[in-house]
Amino acid sequence: MAGRDFLRFPDGFVWGTATSAYQIEGAKDEDGKGESIWDRFAGTPGKTADGKDARVACDHYHRYLADFDLMKDLGLRAYRFSIAWPRVIPDGVGAVNPKGLDFYERLVDALLARGVRPFATLYHWDLPQRLQESGGWANRATVDAFVRYSETVTKRLGDRVKDWMTHNEPWVAAFVGNLFGDHAPGLKDLRTALSVAHGILLSHGRAVPVIRANSTGASVGIVHNLEWIEPASPSEKDVAAAMRHDGAFNRWFLDPIFRARYPGDMLAWYGHDSPAISPGDMETIAVPIDFLGVNFYTRRVIAHDPAGRGASGRAVFAARQVHWPFVPRADFEEWEIAPEGLYRTLLRVHREYHPKFIYVTENGTSLRDAPAADGVIRDPVRVRYIARHAAAVRQAITDGADIRGYFLWSFMDNFEWGFGFTKRFGMTWVDYETQNRVLKDSGRWYARTARENGFPCADADAAD
Repeated sequence: MAGRDFLRFPDGFVWGTATSAYQIEGAKDEDGKGESIWDRFAGTPGKTADGKDARVACDHYHRYLADFDLMKDLGLRAYRFSIAWPRVIPDGVGAVNPKGLDFYERLVDALLARGVRPFATLYHWDLPQRLQESGGWANRATVDAFVRYSETVTKRLGDRVKDWMTHNEPWVAAFVGNLFGDHAPGLKDLRTALSVAHGILLSHGRAVPVIRANSTGASVGIVHNLEWIEPASPSEKDVAAAMRHDGAFNRWFLDPIFRARYPGDMLAWYGHDSPAISPGDMETIAVPIDFLGVNFYTRRVIAHDPAGRGASGRAVFAARQVHWPFVPRADFEEWEIAPEGLYRTLLRVHREYHPKFIYVTENGTSLRDAPAADGVIRDPVRVRYIARHAAAVRQAITDGADIRGYFLWSFMDNFEWGFGFTKRFGMTWVDYETQNRVLKDSGRWYARTARENGFPCADADAAD
């Protein structure tokens, strides 16, 4: 930190933006791409808030060069994207689609030509539908298929991409998709959700050495969405409920990666629904990684509730979220705006799990923004949100956490899963009818911050 008025970050700190394939690419069945579980789910009436799917989305498949030109013009030097498994291997197994690999090779080369460092995620929820029909991630054959897919992609791109993430947010893929039914594939079964989580984690562990073999000198990690959890009161029941929520949301995914075991209290809670663990599974999952990616959006205050959030008529966690009226919330009403939660989460990960280093791989907020009469998109709330969370990252660095980058979610407005196109997270506004892009004020602020490796302290203190 330099001076009282400017918040400066360490030399070499990475400022990037992030997206995912299904949310922006479009080209649903173009050039040999296969069907994903999200193609099937979002195409089913009633599954998304606005009844729309991502068959076109931001049309990035055809417009990636112009999108990357904007990145270059802004001076952004890092971009986290995902690769669509069914674009590369349409059925998940069997024949490789050369046009799919060609697309990602062109994409990576275009980034490098513009001085943008590619950070690639191998799985961001778009499982090939054919694999889902054979049991999805609960079937160990899908783990085998993912290892082959990882081999195929990293053999082709590993000489140029040196920053790899195996999975994005296994909790969402497992629980939101297979317990709550709000995401693809839309199932509501605890045992399946836990088996899916185990399959995803196991595939991570098996893929890491494959990536290393094909991408000499690469940094390899996994991305978890984490939350800061607090009990609603000091009562024994609320404290236990908060511990359960933390166990299900955070520790169930951190402990296997860093401690080669699931948390004992949650194994006891889940009982016979716990996943089948074969000899060697936990050691495979805990393969050493270079970094942990942390996606952070909110803090949750948790109270005991016997009804909990159930599925299939069951109370699963016996806990519920409590909203305190004096805490601001995002356009996602269940999400508190709590930058201190990011600070505390980063320090907790650093002190309890000791990753080699950390990237904040997603952080951002949704707002109902649109161009004003003069065409300008003024989003001071997002600017303050980013500044305050980035300040939390800087304080965590000061207090000892090795954090080497921050990726804003998202580079552009996009298809927000079950919410369809009703949420806008981007630093770039997208007119989905014309595909016109308009840089928001937050985009200009973020680009300046990236170029200057910091920002005026007053930006984090400014009123909304």
